[in-house]
Amino acid sequence: MAITTLSHVSFASNHSLINDKSLGLKRSFFIKGFSSAPLSLAFKTNFGQALENVSSKRLLTTPHHRSRHVVCAIPQDNKVPVAPLELENSTRPPTNLYSENSLHTATILSVDKISGPKAPAETYRIVYFHDGFLPYWEGQVLRVMKAPDENPFEPGNPENLSFFSAASSRYGDSFNGKTTTLCVRSIPGTTSEILCKSKRGDKIQLVGPTREAMISGDFRNPNATHIFVATGTGVAPFRAHLRRFFKEDIPTFQFSGLAWLFHGVSNNDSALFKDEFEQYQKEYPNNFCYNIAYSREQKNKLGGKMYVQDIFSDYADEVLELLLKGAYIYLAGLKDMVKPIEDALSDAATKKDKDWNEILTSLKINDQWRVEVY
Repeated sequence: MAITTLSHVSFASNHSLINDKSLGLKRSFFIKGFSSAPLSLAFKTNFGQALENVSSKRLLTTPHHRSRHVVCAIPQDNKVPVAPLELENSTRPPTNLYSENSLHTATILSVDKISGPKAPAETYRIVYFHDGFLPYWEGQVLRVMKAPDENPFEPGNPENLSFFSAASSRYGDSFNGKTTTLCVRSIPGTTSEILCKSKRGDKIQLVGPTREAMISGDFRNPNATHIFVATGTGVAPFRAHLRRFFKEDIPTFQFSGLAWLFHGVSNNDSALFKDEFEQYQKEYPNNFCYNIAYSREQKNKLGGKMYVQDIFSDYADEVLELLLKGAYIYLAGLKDMVKPIEDALSDAATKKDKDWNEILTSLKINDQWRVEVY
């Protein structure tokens, strides 16, 4: 995912956005189960009954059959052990470990095309080996370029550096903290095309890691609610988070909250990591929601193309309620989606006699509103 614009995000302590008992939340299982506060004793006591009551109303991801009810569940024990666990010890993300004058040289391990033949652009999963010398957190950004052929350990031209979000967790897809995965759309004449044409053993140079907008809000809280909205390769940082939540066995972090992903792509052949996300939904149907919009294969309510903001608007009421309860929302990808998403949430706020501008201001103050778009 290449990036040019981002919102400022700091690591201030999170507070509930609004303490308003007049909200009258009707979808009690949906909201109570996934506030950023610990589950109430009453909810835990009635947990079994809650599951039984809504077992036939879980969220589906097919275009024409979606329900709007989700409840909390205990994750299954089918995760992969990770190491080194010392990567959990830091209270701050590693930042600017390498600069343009002192780059890190890494080795390409694999380059695999992950888009289908009918996708309008080719996208690749690129894995490189850094041997643990370039740690990062989920959501951080790296600047990457091909290393000079004559001497891969001499700094290359910094003008060739391009921004990419890590698409793997801090442990990498190898679960050992020594690799990183990138999700790269090949654009002719750019660094991305050069990277996508790389082969195993090629050297690349990196600067960073940097930026904090897509880092998990309230990152120590396993019961937090995270709403991810992405277009195309903007899904990269969210894949990193979801692997941490649902794929990795981390003794000090067992996710029990809600992750909700809205992803907009051109067609089914452009649906990046779809199999992974659908597997998470299958294994953790009560902790992960996945909605995908196909702009070239679906129509919105007005008969136009179905973009991610259109499918998001279908759930704006639920999303707003989650935000009012302390959830975090992250937008990554094309900047054109931001205003329609704000408009949808504004309409939802109006239904509640709330001022969206005041809500948005509070969300930004509390670091609940996180945007990194181009």
